[in-house]
Amino acid sequence: MDIETIKEQICDVCHKMWQLGWVAANDGNVSALLEDGTILATPTGMSKSFITPDKLIRIDREGNVLEAAEGLRPSSEIKMHLRCYDKRPDVTSVIHAHPPGATGFAVAHKAMDMYNMIEDVAAIGAVPLTPYGTPSTTEVPDAIEPYLEEHDVMLLENHGALAVGSDVITAFYRMESLELWAKITINAVILGGSHDIDHENIQKLIDLRSYYRITGRHPGYKVFNPEDEMLHKKED
Repeated sequence: MDIETIKEQICDVCHKMWQLGWVAANDGNVSALLEDGTILATPTGMSKSFITPDKLIRIDREGNVLEAAEGLRPSSEIKMHLRCYDKRPDVTSVIHAHPPGATGFAVAHKAMDMYNMIEDVAAIGAVPLTPYGTPSTTEVPDAIEPYLEEHDVMLLENHGALAVGSDVITAFYRMESLELWAKITINAVILGGSHDIDHENIQKLIDLRSYYRITGRHPGYKVFNPEDEMLHKKED
């Protein structure tokens, strides 16, 4: 894919995130890894509603600026993006945002480790809650690194959400799926409870990933153990 198309995709995603209310003011950041190994990233201190192709910054894999309009510099969260690219060769785009439903889980310190929605079970699986890290420091990339091997989507404790993908649109779709899933789960809890799909059907859904050509990583599903269930019942 040519660089101009990727720039347009980044801008389109930035505008959509702002319109959807996933970011406000200077929130959020988007990046894409190019074929030559350089990276396009959104600038710091700018609303995603104002992002245009000429405002995107080009950096190397160490975060050094190669091209940028006067006065612009990369997002303060670029270290998190760089860690994703370093640890996941299959990833060429990273998106960080604060979608209200999913971020609500992050602020409540609750992982989205339920298996209650057919599409999300197959597409992204359970979403972990990564430990707290101070923005712009190496604490955030260090916190997410242990989860990158098995997860394409993560909640950042008291911070927001992170999605990675094989391209900009795939990463955006994962963030979009996460937010809708979070809202549905919250509504289910309000209505009386969120109920997981049974273990056999969960595995069937995961097996469908290859049929639908879903890329990326999936945490899988813990093998059902009747003894574990009996133990939980005794403890209750």
